[in-house]
Amino acid sequence: MAPCTMLFYLLLSISFAEIAFTPCFSSQVYVVYMGSKEEQSSDDILKQNHQMLAAVHGGRLEEAQESHVYSYSNAFRGFAAKLSEEQASKMAEMPNVVSVFPNLKRNLHTTHSWDFIGLGTNEEMEIPGFSTKNQDNVIVGFIDTGIWPESPSFSDVGMPPVPSRWKGECQIGESFTNSSCNKKVIGARYYLGGYDAEEGSHGDFVKEDNAVKLKSPRDSSGHGSHTASTAAGRYVSDMNYNGLGAGGARGGAPMARIAVYKTCWASGCYDADLLAAFDDAIQDGVDIISVSLGPNSPQGDYFNDAISIGSFHATSHGVLVVSSVGNVGTRGSATNLAPWILTVAASSTDRDFVSSIQLGNRKKFMGESMSSFKMNKSVRIVSASNLNAGYFTPYQSSFCLDSSLNRTKARGKILICRHSGSPSESRVEKSRMVKKAGGIGMILIDEIDNDVAVPFVIPAASVGKQAGNAILSYANNARKPKAIILPAKTVLGSTPAPRVAAFSSKGPNSLTAEILKPDIAAPGLNILAAWSPAANQIKYNILSGTSMACPHVTGLAVLIKTVYPSWTPSAIKSAIMTTASVLDKNGDAITADPKGRPASPFDYGSGFPNPARVLDAGLVYDVQPSDYKAFLCSVGYDDKSLQLITGDQSKCSGGPSPSASNLNYPSITVPNLKGSYRITRTVTNVGNPSITYRVRVSPPTGINVTVVPDTLTFRSYGEKLKFSVTFAVIQPSEDYVFGLLSWEAGKVQVTSPLVVRVASGGTSLLQ
Repeated sequence: MAPCTMLFYLLLSISFAEIAFTPCFSSQVYVVYMGSKEEQSSDDILKQNHQMLAAVHGGRLEEAQESHVYSYSNAFRGFAAKLSEEQASKMAEMPNVVSVFPNLKRNLHTTHSWDFIGLGTNEEMEIPGFSTKNQDNVIVGFIDTGIWPESPSFSDVGMPPVPSRWKGECQIGESFTNSSCNKKVIGARYYLGGYDAEEGSHGDFVKEDNAVKLKSPRDSSGHGSHTASTAAGRYVSDMNYNGLGAGGARGGAPMARIAVYKTCWASGCYDADLLAAFDDAIQDGVDIISVSLGPNSPQGDYFNDAISIGSFHATSHGVLVVSSVGNVGTRGSATNLAPWILTVAASSTDRDFVSSIQLGNRKKFMGESMSSFKMNKSVRIVSASNLNAGYFTPYQSSFCLDSSLNRTKARGKILICRHSGSPSESRVEKSRMVKKAGGIGMILIDEIDNDVAVPFVIPAASVGKQAGNAILSYANNARKPKAIILPAKTVLGSTPAPRVAAFSSKGPNSLTAEILKPDIAAPGLNILAAWSPAANQIKYNILSGTSMACPHVTGLAVLIKTVYPSWTPSAIKSAIMTTASVLDKNGDAITADPKGRPASPFDYGSGFPNPARVLDAGLVYDVQPSDYKAFLCSVGYDDKSLQLITGDQSKCSGGPSPSASNLNYPSITVPNLKGSYRITRTVTNVGNPSITYRVRVSPPTGINVTVVPDTLTFRSYGEKLKFSVTFAVIQPSEDYVFGLLSWEAGKVQVTSPLVVRVASGGTSLLQ
């Protein structure tokens, strides 16, 4: 059995819940992917599935039928079944099979953020010059942990009837009836086939780990409600978390319809269930699919990955898929790498949740916190490394591990603990360990400065290494060091903003370096939105992660779809990317991490979205089905695989395939430049019918960039014009270098990042 190497990052690891999920085990179920759907009935497809399974079960049809878990027959062909490793290998050799891969379990990866982006809190607020009042015609599918339909964020008051084109259903289950859906939440399904096949059915779920697991579309963890309300929640006048972030808030597209596809459970999400959700969502008639999930890095082949497969067929059916880039934070850790996915990184807003730490020497430090607990007086402060108990070393106790602290020495004190930055290391749990040892407060030194606020169970706050070292120095050198930690408060106007969050996964693309990932950045740090009362008995919660950034871009995509309903997924994606800004709210270059490191396209893709410009994109880089076919050829797919995936008789050209850099993508990446190289792009006019654009280039350092032609004159709406970009090495560099290419006409700017790396041994043309 293949080892389980990937996990989903519905980012609860650095959120309120901070749930430690069980490890991912080898699967007994395999997904058999067979490409695009042929014109056959579902019954005929099921019969063929059973016949294929019988071939690896020694001709025993009954065993074949019993092994069958799912049939995918709406938008693409395939099935999930219980197979041995040997049977799976035989299945992979069958002529109509594209790939066979294990049913891996993938654990899960306000809102003022919309004010910060540039959309007001009023539901009727329009973007100047455009009407976005027809949001109720747009249907967004959320593949997540379900929904809490009674939340005020999902009220249908004042909404018109459900669009007649909707084909979905409201699936009943535990604590979920037909009346749980309404004119806002118009559809809800849940998927257990892959989960049950691996972990067994246990009837209705019971209370466990402080959350009720409900066998229905109802959200028992809170994550799905949070993402759905961020993208499309109604206006709520009094949203807050224990008084933090108090005020009115709404989602980006508050009148859009919501369809829920619950695939993630307490122990994780299975590939077989995810593909079933994609298959249904496409058939149901959603316009956009939002997926705050993704594989661990490094990501595998596109068609061995459930999200890449599902999103490819969604895009082929005109459905845009928006997903999160991941929460690893290191270079090259980006996931959801397929060019047909709009991949989102996480940034901050200008709002922080902080506690003041006041030392006995009158020095003050601000730390991230959501703790509302109050200390009555200053108390002794001590490093946890001085309180090691039993066989634990001082180094181990400095991380405030379970049973590592001497209770006698810890009692009544504020402890200084360390956090390594690992997603599996719970900040909240450390505060529990301090409380268990008798401590009454905690200062947590965050080794990687994640800037994430969490609801500690005692007075506590997180600080970066610089502040942490200063506090440690005081604690270790003062004769009677004391401190007091004040309750958390909301601070507006923090700068610089936006900045890229430290935890947000970064490029370059580890699978196809010619495609820049992430595509865009959006608020994902300390985001307030709806929650499930089944988890911790609260209605609203503050979470951090690229899971939170993803629905912000989903909301913007809805606004574009509202104004331009005929636009393709790639046109919507292009408009968001090419109108983005690489400057913060002060007009300075966007930085990354609390330390202020200069950010690059590997951090933020094309930049931070600009709603004021996104509906007036001017030009778009549209991608046709033939473009994706050429891309698949360029990355090594042969004629047989290509025809199965696309469902037609497409063939790769007889000669060498064009580079993946030539995909008509809104960003331009050349990762292996030798001497000079030319790429081409095609832009479509979606602005003024008669207009001339002129090019402006900020070339990457050491690279000469030539654009031909340097002006583009359009005479009609929808007209397409080509241009070429030639990169030439002037001065070789050791790493990637970055620049910008912008087509400009008056106030309209259509901007693409340029990302170039000179190949090892690459020479300058001037030599």
